[in-house]
Amino acid sequence: MALTDVAVRTAKPSEKARKLADEKGMYLLIQSSGAKLWRMDYRFDTKRKTLALGTYPETSLAKAREMRDEARKLLAQEIDPSAQRKQDKAERRDTQANTFEAIARDWMKVRGKEWSETYAGKTKACLERHAFPIIGIKPIKSITAPELLTMLRAIEKRGTVDMAHRIQQHCGAVFRYAISTGIADADPTPSLHGALSTVKTTHYAALTDPKDFADLLRAIDEYRGEVTTKIAMLMLAYTFQRTKEIRFAEWSQFDFDAALWRIPKEVMKMREAHIVPLSKQVIDYLKELHVLTGSSRLLFPSMTNRERPLSENTVTYALARMGFKGQMTGHGFRSVASTLLNEQGYRHDVIERQLAHAEQNQVRAAYNRAEYLPERKKMMQEWADYLGQLKSGAKVIQIRESAA
Repeated sequence: MALTDVAVRTAKPSEKARKLADEKGMYLLIQSSGAKLWRMDYRFDTKRKTLALGTYPETSLAKAREMRDEARKLLAQEIDPSAQRKQDKAERRDTQANTFEAIARDWMKVRGKEWSETYAGKTKACLERHAFPIIGIKPIKSITAPELLTMLRAIEKRGTVDMAHRIQQHCGAVFRYAISTGIADADPTPSLHGALSTVKTTHYAALTDPKDFADLLRAIDEYRGEVTTKIAMLMLAYTFQRTKEIRFAEWSQFDFDAALWRIPKEVMKMREAHIVPLSKQVIDYLKELHVLTGSSRLLFPSMTNRERPLSENTVTYALARMGFKGQMTGHGFRSVASTLLNEQGYRHDVIERQLAHAEQNQVRAAYNRAEYLPERKKMMQEWADYLGQLKSGAKVIQIRESAA
């Protein structure tokens, strides 16, 4: 006989646990403590099993029967309801663990080993401020392209178009990481191509006309500020490395006999060690600098703390004082060298290697590092000779002619 609500409510415990049968294998187990538990007995693969359906009164008679019927449907499909419940529980646990924020933090932990502290900090701040509050708690599998677009357009409306694109790139990397680890099946970010406003690229100011660049080189030679600042600008012009690489340069990295500057990967933007051939002119400048800062670890230490590098604004301020504000930046020396060397017919791959631009193909990158060094040595000496003639007021000539 089927149970009633009244019978369930008024049932009393006894010294031993007892059962009140309902229907289709379900019953109410009344323990001696007074606890009332819904249970269902069934057979699967000839084995007798029991499925818990909740406790009374938290789970009503009607709700317990509903759960029983769902279990019987699974049995009809030859699915063990106990095993299915364990699987569902595991999936819910995985879903809670595999939120976008959890996967993104794991991605940053793994990939962050290859990043500089500055880049890692900026990436973390971007995601924490713009992405996590919106999609952080969502299971990464459930996030759709429209959801991402809504978030990105909200960022865009705040006037930070560049940030919206940056967040899109970071999200794409997180999704690809989730796919590679078997947590997600797809990356929705490619479908957003063209959905955001185009970022207006701001190019670094640079004097790419040889005559204008010659004026700058003469102004540097006549610079009356700190000698270290003057030589820092000359190093930018002659080696066209990044300002950070110049600022953080250490004497231990230089081999005057081999005429090479070996920059460790920790300093490089692309986190890859880099070798810079040194021209005779650069070695002369370095010997002059060694008299001033040779007792320090750094080539260009700060005036206030010898263990800290020259300020990143030092070169910018010097260029402004010389009258080149808005016309030239520290990074602009790289643009000048790239433009003029390409125009003069030097091989593009050789120039890119000297600029330390990343080569995506690892095999080719290893080849380039070894194969291009002799060619880069020759190019850098010709470049230094060319700058010397520009400074002296010679006519605008072909770079290769200057070394002839």
